[in-house]
This record gives sequence, structure tokens and C-alpha cells, in this order.
Amino acid sequence: MKSLSAAIDGTLGRLPPHIRAVVLMLLATLCFTLMHTVIRYVATEGQMHPFEVAFFRNVFGFLAVLPFALRHRAAAFRTKRLKLHALRGTMQVFAMLMFFYALSVTPLAKISAVSFTAPLFATLGAIIFLGERIRARRIIALILGFTGAMIIIRPGLIELDMGAMLVMTSSSIWACAILIIKALVRTESSLTITTYQNVFLIPFTLVAALFFWTWPSWQMLGLFALTGMFGSIAHVAMAEALKLAEATAVLPYDFVRLIWASGIGFVIFGEIPEIWTWVGGGIIFASTTYIAFREARLKRTQASR
Repeated sequence: MKSLSAAIDGTLGRLPPHIRAVVLMLLATLCFTLMHTVIRYVATEGQMHPFEVAFFRNVFGFLAVLPFALRHRAAAFRTKRLKLHALRGTMQVFAMLMFFYALSVTPLAKISAVSFTAPLFATLGAIIFLGERIRARRIIALILGFTGAMIIIRPGLIELDMGAMLVMTSSSIWACAILIIKALVRTESSLTITTYQNVFLIPFTLVAALFFWTWPSWQMLGLFALTGMFGSIAHVAMAEALKLAEATAVLPYDFVRLIWASGIGFVIFGEIPEIWTWVGGGIIFASTTYIAFREARLKRTQASR
């Protein structure tokens, strides 16, 4: 991971930090979308079950971090919070399986739009489980955000989109996993968190995949390797962007995911996003961005006291 980070820094090192952060965030959104595109292609055109795709995605993702885990073996596996790692891993398995299944049945743009609800669920979870205080403005932003999701799904007005519902459920579970990560980072290194993520994700997704197992061709294995590569680049690029600039400065560019997904979905799968996907996605994104700005302002106010 450090070598990949160094390569990115070497390529963009001459740019001003704030411009570099924006470029890295755009790179992250593109790589996440490309990863989702490959997963959708393998699940639909390659006729591989999404659960099996999830297993191989985790295998190749683990291979990307394995050299670093072996180099820092003691540090990678040293933990006093194994139960918390296990709980997070279990949650992520369910979130991942739902999301991957949704990718096989729902257009890319709609998935990207609905996935913007994850920060809303994270805020809601922090209020419920961590006792965080919330004021009227954030309550209104939360209500508007979930209204945006209902605009996309439109329950009762159109046939229920199981994929969109799965993405929303996946986002809510993923939000709980984010809260656990916030607790883990107080005592655990990023390498330890990443290592234990794979320790639990690989066997759990293998169990799910065995019920639908078919041996992949070499071509499919190559595509699985691409998902690992795109995923690794995306995570590193996003982490580097957040190091160079405040989250509120780079978060608005995450909306570009919807643009990438719409363009790639049209070119590769012939998908044309509904106008309601753009409307709902825009409302969700605006509300999550507002919440992020409010939280950042509150932190600065508290720090100055």
C-alpha cells in the first residue's frame, strides 16, 4: 500500500495539495465505478453468481495487501479487540453480498445514487448508538436525504426494485461497520484493520459462494484480479485525498460517481438512467454534503473553545 501511495504521490507531486486532493478523489470515484462495472459484467455476461464474485474479489484484494501483512507480520495481526473485528467482518459480509447481488440486477447509476445514503445511516447510527447530539438542521437534512432515496425507489408507484432496496439495506449495515471502524482506529493500525477484514471476509464469502459454485475461466480470474486492482487504487487514492484536504473539500466530488456510472453503464450495458435517479441522487448527495459541512464546523467550533 505504501508503494502504491508513493507512486501516486510521485505522479501528482508537482500539483498544489488542494488540486492533488481533487484529482485523487476523482481517481477514486472512477476506480470504484470501474470495479462495480467489472463485477456487474462478470455476474451478468460471465454468468458468475454474485456471491462467488464477492469471494474472488476478497481473495484478490487480500493478495494486494498480503506482502505488507507478511512484512509486518507481528503488527498486522496484533490486536486486543478480536471480537470487534469479528463483528465488523460479519456486518461487512452481509453488506457486501447484498451490494454485489444488487450489482447483478440493477443499473449502475441507480446503485451509485442509492449508495449515497450510507453517510445518512452513519449519522443516524451515531445518534442512536453513540448518543451524539443532533440539531434541527441536521434532522431536516436527514429527512431530505431519505426522501431522495424514496424518490429513486418510489415504493407503491412503480414495481419494487429489489436491487435498490438491497443497496439501501447494505448501506445501513455498512454504516454500522463504519462506526465500528471509528472505534477500532483508536487502538488499531490501518494494516491490522485491513488484515482482519480479509481474515473474516474470505472464509465467510466462501461459505456463501459454495452454494452457487462454478469454476471460473482464466478470463474470469483476470477480471477478478482487475476488481482487486481497482479497489486497491480507489481506497488508497481516497485515503490520500483525505490526508491532503479536509473531507468537506473533497466530499462534493464523490457525486462524480453518478456521472461515471451513468456514462459507463450506457456505453457497456446500454443503461439509460431515469430522471428520478438524478433527482433523488442529487437530493441525497446534497443532504450528506450539508451534514458533513455542519459536522466539520461543529468540530472546529469545539476545538477553538
